Amino acid sequence: MAARGDYLQLFGARLRELRTAADLSQRELAKRCGTSAAAISNFEAGNNAPTLGTLVRLAEALGCNVTQLVEVLDQKPSRSSKARKG
Repeated sequence: MAARGDYLQLFGARLRELRTAADLSQRELAKRCGTSAAAISNFEAGNNAPTLGTLVRLAEALGCNVTQLVEVLDQKPSRSSKARKG
């Protein structure tokens, strides 16, 4: 089972990847989705997870859908898939 921090790191790296591909600074992304640059920095560093509402606004600001933003989380086994195997 992956630790919560592993998921936060994966999400943070994906967020950074999409943000830089969109040629946005952390401050610009924060302004577009109604949060702070510090929050974006913490998401990218893997320190915090966004709320569902923030996740939706991040995707909109990046010009993608939520699935594209979080699909990277499928790289780690989930608790339920491990339970089914065991």
